[in-house]
Amino acid sequence: MPVLRAIKVKITMNIRTLLIEKAIAAMVAAGLPEDTNPAVTQSTRPQFGDYQINGAMGAAKKLKSNPRELAQKIIDNLDLADIAEKTEIAGPGFINIHLKPEFLSASLKAANEDEKLAVAPHAKAQKVVVDYSSPNLAKEMHVGHLRSTIIGDAVVRALEFRGDEVVRQNHMGDWGTQFGMLIAHLEDQINQGVDLESVALADLETFYRDAKKRFDDEEGFADKARNYVVKLQSGDAHCEKLWKLFIATSVKHSEEVYKRLNVTLTQDDIMAESAYNSELANIIALLKDKNIAVESDGAQVVFLDELANKDGEPSVFIVQKSGGGFLYATTDLAACDYRSNKLGADRILIFVDARQSLHFNQVELTARKAGLLRDETSYEFCPFGTMMGEDGKPFKTRTGGTVKLADLLEESITRAAAKLAERESDLSDEERSEIARKVGIGAVKYADLSKHRTSDYIFNWDTMLSFEGATAPYLQYAYTRVRSIFRKSGIDAASLTADVAINEPQEKALALKLLQLEEVLDLMISEATPHVLCGYLYELASLYMTFYEACPVLKEGVEPSVRDSRLVLCNLVAKTLKSGLDLLGIEVMEQM
Repeated sequence: MPVLRAIKVKITMNIRTLLIEKAIAAMVAAGLPEDTNPAVTQSTRPQFGDYQINGAMGAAKKLKSNPRELAQKIIDNLDLADIAEKTEIAGPGFINIHLKPEFLSASLKAANEDEKLAVAPHAKAQKVVVDYSSPNLAKEMHVGHLRSTIIGDAVVRALEFRGDEVVRQNHMGDWGTQFGMLIAHLEDQINQGVDLESVALADLETFYRDAKKRFDDEEGFADKARNYVVKLQSGDAHCEKLWKLFIATSVKHSEEVYKRLNVTLTQDDIMAESAYNSELANIIALLKDKNIAVESDGAQVVFLDELANKDGEPSVFIVQKSGGGFLYATTDLAACDYRSNKLGADRILIFVDARQSLHFNQVELTARKAGLLRDETSYEFCPFGTMMGEDGKPFKTRTGGTVKLADLLEESITRAAAKLAERESDLSDEERSEIARKVGIGAVKYADLSKHRTSDYIFNWDTMLSFEGATAPYLQYAYTRVRSIFRKSGIDAASLTADVAINEPQEKALALKLLQLEEVLDLMISEATPHVLCGYLYELASLYMTFYEACPVLKEGVEPSVRDSRLVLCNLVAKTLKSGLDLLGIEVMEQM
């Protein structure tokens, strides 16, 4: 009965959360303040138990008392009868917790029989607005858009998996001076009888480059372009028609890339810069009314003392140009108002290049002063580093040009196909082609997502497509290996209901790792860092390989009860790998 009670708890929360609650209750009972940090961590070595409560040392220091005596008081009030077989004090006051095998077994069984692997929804679901991808619609998507797109999408998937309401916002750049230039060039193309679909807009990069060259070099073209911007902003029907044509083509290009990348963004998620046009004048009026923005050299400027330089000069945040034009700043402030006040977001996450840190600091400070961001809404700028080439510089083509994202993905699939061709296989050409697609796309995504979000990283084809080490191909292959056991055994994984017996150390190590998925997702969600999930999946696959070598599953002489127990572990590993990779937007295959 005690075990069943514990499991009921497990289905609603992860082990670490459960231990934190129990530890806080014990600390309060021992006379410590309610805000005392219990400092619960996973043990790094089996001899120190499975988890540790390390808060006695910090609390004893504050109280100027003996940490081991305090640790004993905590243990005396610690109610872990349902889940722990032993608690002990170690060193200066560590409390080691050894979990009951029965508790682990029942937890594993519950996870195996649950669609979401016993990962519970958040007790209080939040509304989270996530701003990610956000390509400029004047050009095709390039490698610079990769990180925002896939990091944002992984976090979105994890949030939804935990039961939060997510509003995707693809803040596409579809407004501003460059569009006057492009519309002017487009009109000239039309007048010359050029077919739009097949020629003019077939290659957006070339189209943009030609328009920019005319803007820089051709007499009178720049003035014409600026005139078109004014006409577009004032609602000229002809200009708007050409602009919409351009936008539609650009969006189509983006959607093709999203589909290829296996990200969840759709046309319905586009909330482009132009969506806020009608609000921009009101934003400026509000800032002026509240004396937040003041006139300086004809422009409207917010001077932010909070971001002053070392000489005490305030940070300058221009919200309206001297000619009356609006900027990214104005649009971002309008987006704050929409997301916080109109959508009622609890959290706003923005995935943008780290070089924009100052801008978003300025946006948040200004928006909070103006009431465009409610106090209840967190505004989380989630910067990311740069994808670098082997030369340590931002990743470019051999000729120094920008790498189109569509071309990068295609090359990865081609390279994956060549790698797979080296392996023995009785699969059809069609099956091999599909596997190459999954491996190629997965490799690019995992290579990026497995690095800390804020880090720059070196892009290397050989490393990312390797079937060894922390790569997508390794994890995809690990999944197929687990699934092959069920094909060999003839046992239907879905109908497995056996009890799990935890006898060997490799079984226990694997069990503990399997039950840490919720902890990992919580960390990933709170910090917006997919690399923690990537690391977890690699550790899980590695522990599985160790378990499989040490604990025979289908070998002759293995008792049916032991075999079935280990098959449940195998099945849960496969399900966890598949779910985890799916949260990263990486597909698996049954055979390779």
